Parts: sequence; structure tokens; C-alpha cells
Amino acid sequence: MRLKPEQLASSLQKSLGAVYLLSGDEPLQLVELSDSIRQAAKKAGFSQREIFSTDTGFDWSEMTTAARSMSIFDDKKVLDVRVPSANFGTEGSKTLISYCEKLPADTVLLITCGKLNAAAMKTKWFEAVDKIGVTIQVKPLEGDELLQWLQHRLQQRGLNTDRGGLELLATRIEGNLLAAAQEIEKLYVLYGAASLTQAQIFDAVADSSRYDVFKLIDAVLAANVNRIFKVLAGLQAEGVAAPVVLWALMREARSLSKVRIALSAGQSRDVVYRNNQIWDKRVALVDKAIKRLTNNQLCEILKLSAKADRQAKGQEFGNVWETILAVCLLFTPYTTHFEK
Repeated sequence: MRLKPEQLASSLQKSLGAVYLLSGDEPLQLVELSDSIRQAAKKAGFSQREIFSTDTGFDWSEMTTAARSMSIFDDKKVLDVRVPSANFGTEGSKTLISYCEKLPADTVLLITCGKLNAAAMKTKWFEAVDKIGVTIQVKPLEGDELLQWLQHRLQQRGLNTDRGGLELLATRIEGNLLAAAQEIEKLYVLYGAASLTQAQIFDAVADSSRYDVFKLIDAVLAANVNRIFKVLAGLQAEGVAAPVVLWALMREARSLSKVRIALSAGQSRDVVYRNNQIWDKRVALVDKAIKRLTNNQLCEILKLSAKADRQAKGQEFGNVWETILAVCLLFTPYTTHFEK
């Protein structure tokens, strides 16, 4: 059964399918749809989860073995199979056809893959999955679809704006939904649940700003001290709100901590990075930061960020921008501690 992305939520409320196939080249939608399915499965008692990725020397027989094996605790499980290339090959095709012909009990199969072309959607394995499961194709959003997505995302945060505001936001993010989600989080940090004017959106997200918060994060991850001083001074001079900068720094520290924990548990680097929305040029920056920073150092960053947050709210004495600078420098190898 083929569904549109926006139809998944209501479908999950009615029943949980045995097989889900999510494909496309829009990463944020894939991640969030996958999360929705996993959460619904967990709520239905599928407490175990096994992850397989075809870009790490994957053997499809591993999935078959996992599907047929019984847990000693008799738990329901989710088989989470990721195929970034969308190339299932002969072995993958046969495995999926066989799986669909004889569905294992107490198992949900979740497949996420890259964009499938028209030929792939006419193959026997796709038809087998589509017949007994749910297939969803995601694609980059444009025009009114993008505006509707932005409006819904704003409403989830208690925000709203007029069509002009939506169009301004759409122009700024250029179809990148991950960037849109970050910009909306920034707007929420700045204004809380509110009705936003076009001027407010322009002030927060217009790309006329010479130094934006994400350039600071890049400098922090790269441990480029000179760049940190320069960008942070630019942000302060341009009147960027301190809570916005803090939000970005704390978000990055938490993300790095999650990545370190997952890697320490033996998970695949590619899978971990994909799960945490680390894409393209950020991969090299995160690699450097992960090798440089320990879990204890990341905890210190979050503790000092909490102090800066209290200063920004007038709940603690001190200069919030000086503390933010100290937070930034804790990401670098040149600073080991600051006075708390």
C-alpha cells in the first residue's frame, strides 16, 4: 500500500504494518518518518531492535537469520534495514521476496533507502513489499507543499506567520528541510510561542548577516580559535541574541555526546552519523571533534552553557558573552578548564 508522508501518522494510529519501505533523497523526512514507525512499534510492544546497514559489508542472510530467530525473552522486534544506495541487488531482492511470502511472527521490518527510480518500483521485490506492507516515497518539497510543511512545523512549536513570512522563510532555507527545522528552532528560542511578523523572521534568518551561528559552530568543531573570536565578535556586534548562540552550542555538544556513546557501543559510524543528521561537509568536522573531545569535556561544556543561560536570563551575575566565549574555547584542545 502506497502512502504519502503526511498520511503515515493516521495510518499508524489505526494499525501497525508488518513491513515498511521508506525511500527518497530528503534526509529529514526519512529520519522523522522512521522515528514515527519505531515509536509506534515500541508502543505496541516491539521492544527489541536490530539494525543492519548495507554499506558495511552486509550479508542479507543476516537479516533472514534475525527474522527467524526467537528471543529468549520472547520479545517482539523491529528489523531496521538501511540501504543508502537503494541498490538491493539479486541477493537483497530474493531475500525480500522470501520474507514477504512467509512473514515471521512478532516482527516489523523497516527498510529505508535512497531514491528508487521507476524501474525499481516495477521489480518483483518492490511489488511484494507494496502488496503486504506500506511504501512511502519522500521527495524534496517545493512551492505550496513546502509552504504547508513550514506552516505545520511552525505550528508544532506554537508559532505562526502569514504567507509572506512563510515565503521569506522558504527563500532562506532553499528547500533544505533540515535547515528549516533549525531556523524554526531558532525562532522559537528568540520569540517563544508567538505570531511572527515578516520583520521578525527577516531579522532572525535573513542571509544578509555576515556572521551566522552555524559559521560559529563550524569554527568550534574545527577548533579554529582565531575564527571563533572573529565570528563570535561579529555575532555580538550584529545584535544576535545570546540564547540563540547558546542553543546552537548546547545542541552541538549534546549531538557529539550521543555520537560518542553510540560509537562506543560498537554501532557503525555511517549509521550513527545518519541517525544524528550529520551530512556532507560536517562529517569531517565532527570526525575531528569526536577524536578531540571526551565525554567529560562535553559535560563541562554543557555545565558552562547552563551558567551562560542563567546569565542571559539575569539569574546569575556575569557577562554572558564572556561565558559563551569560554564555552566555545572548551571545544578546542587549547583550553582545559575555566573558572565556574
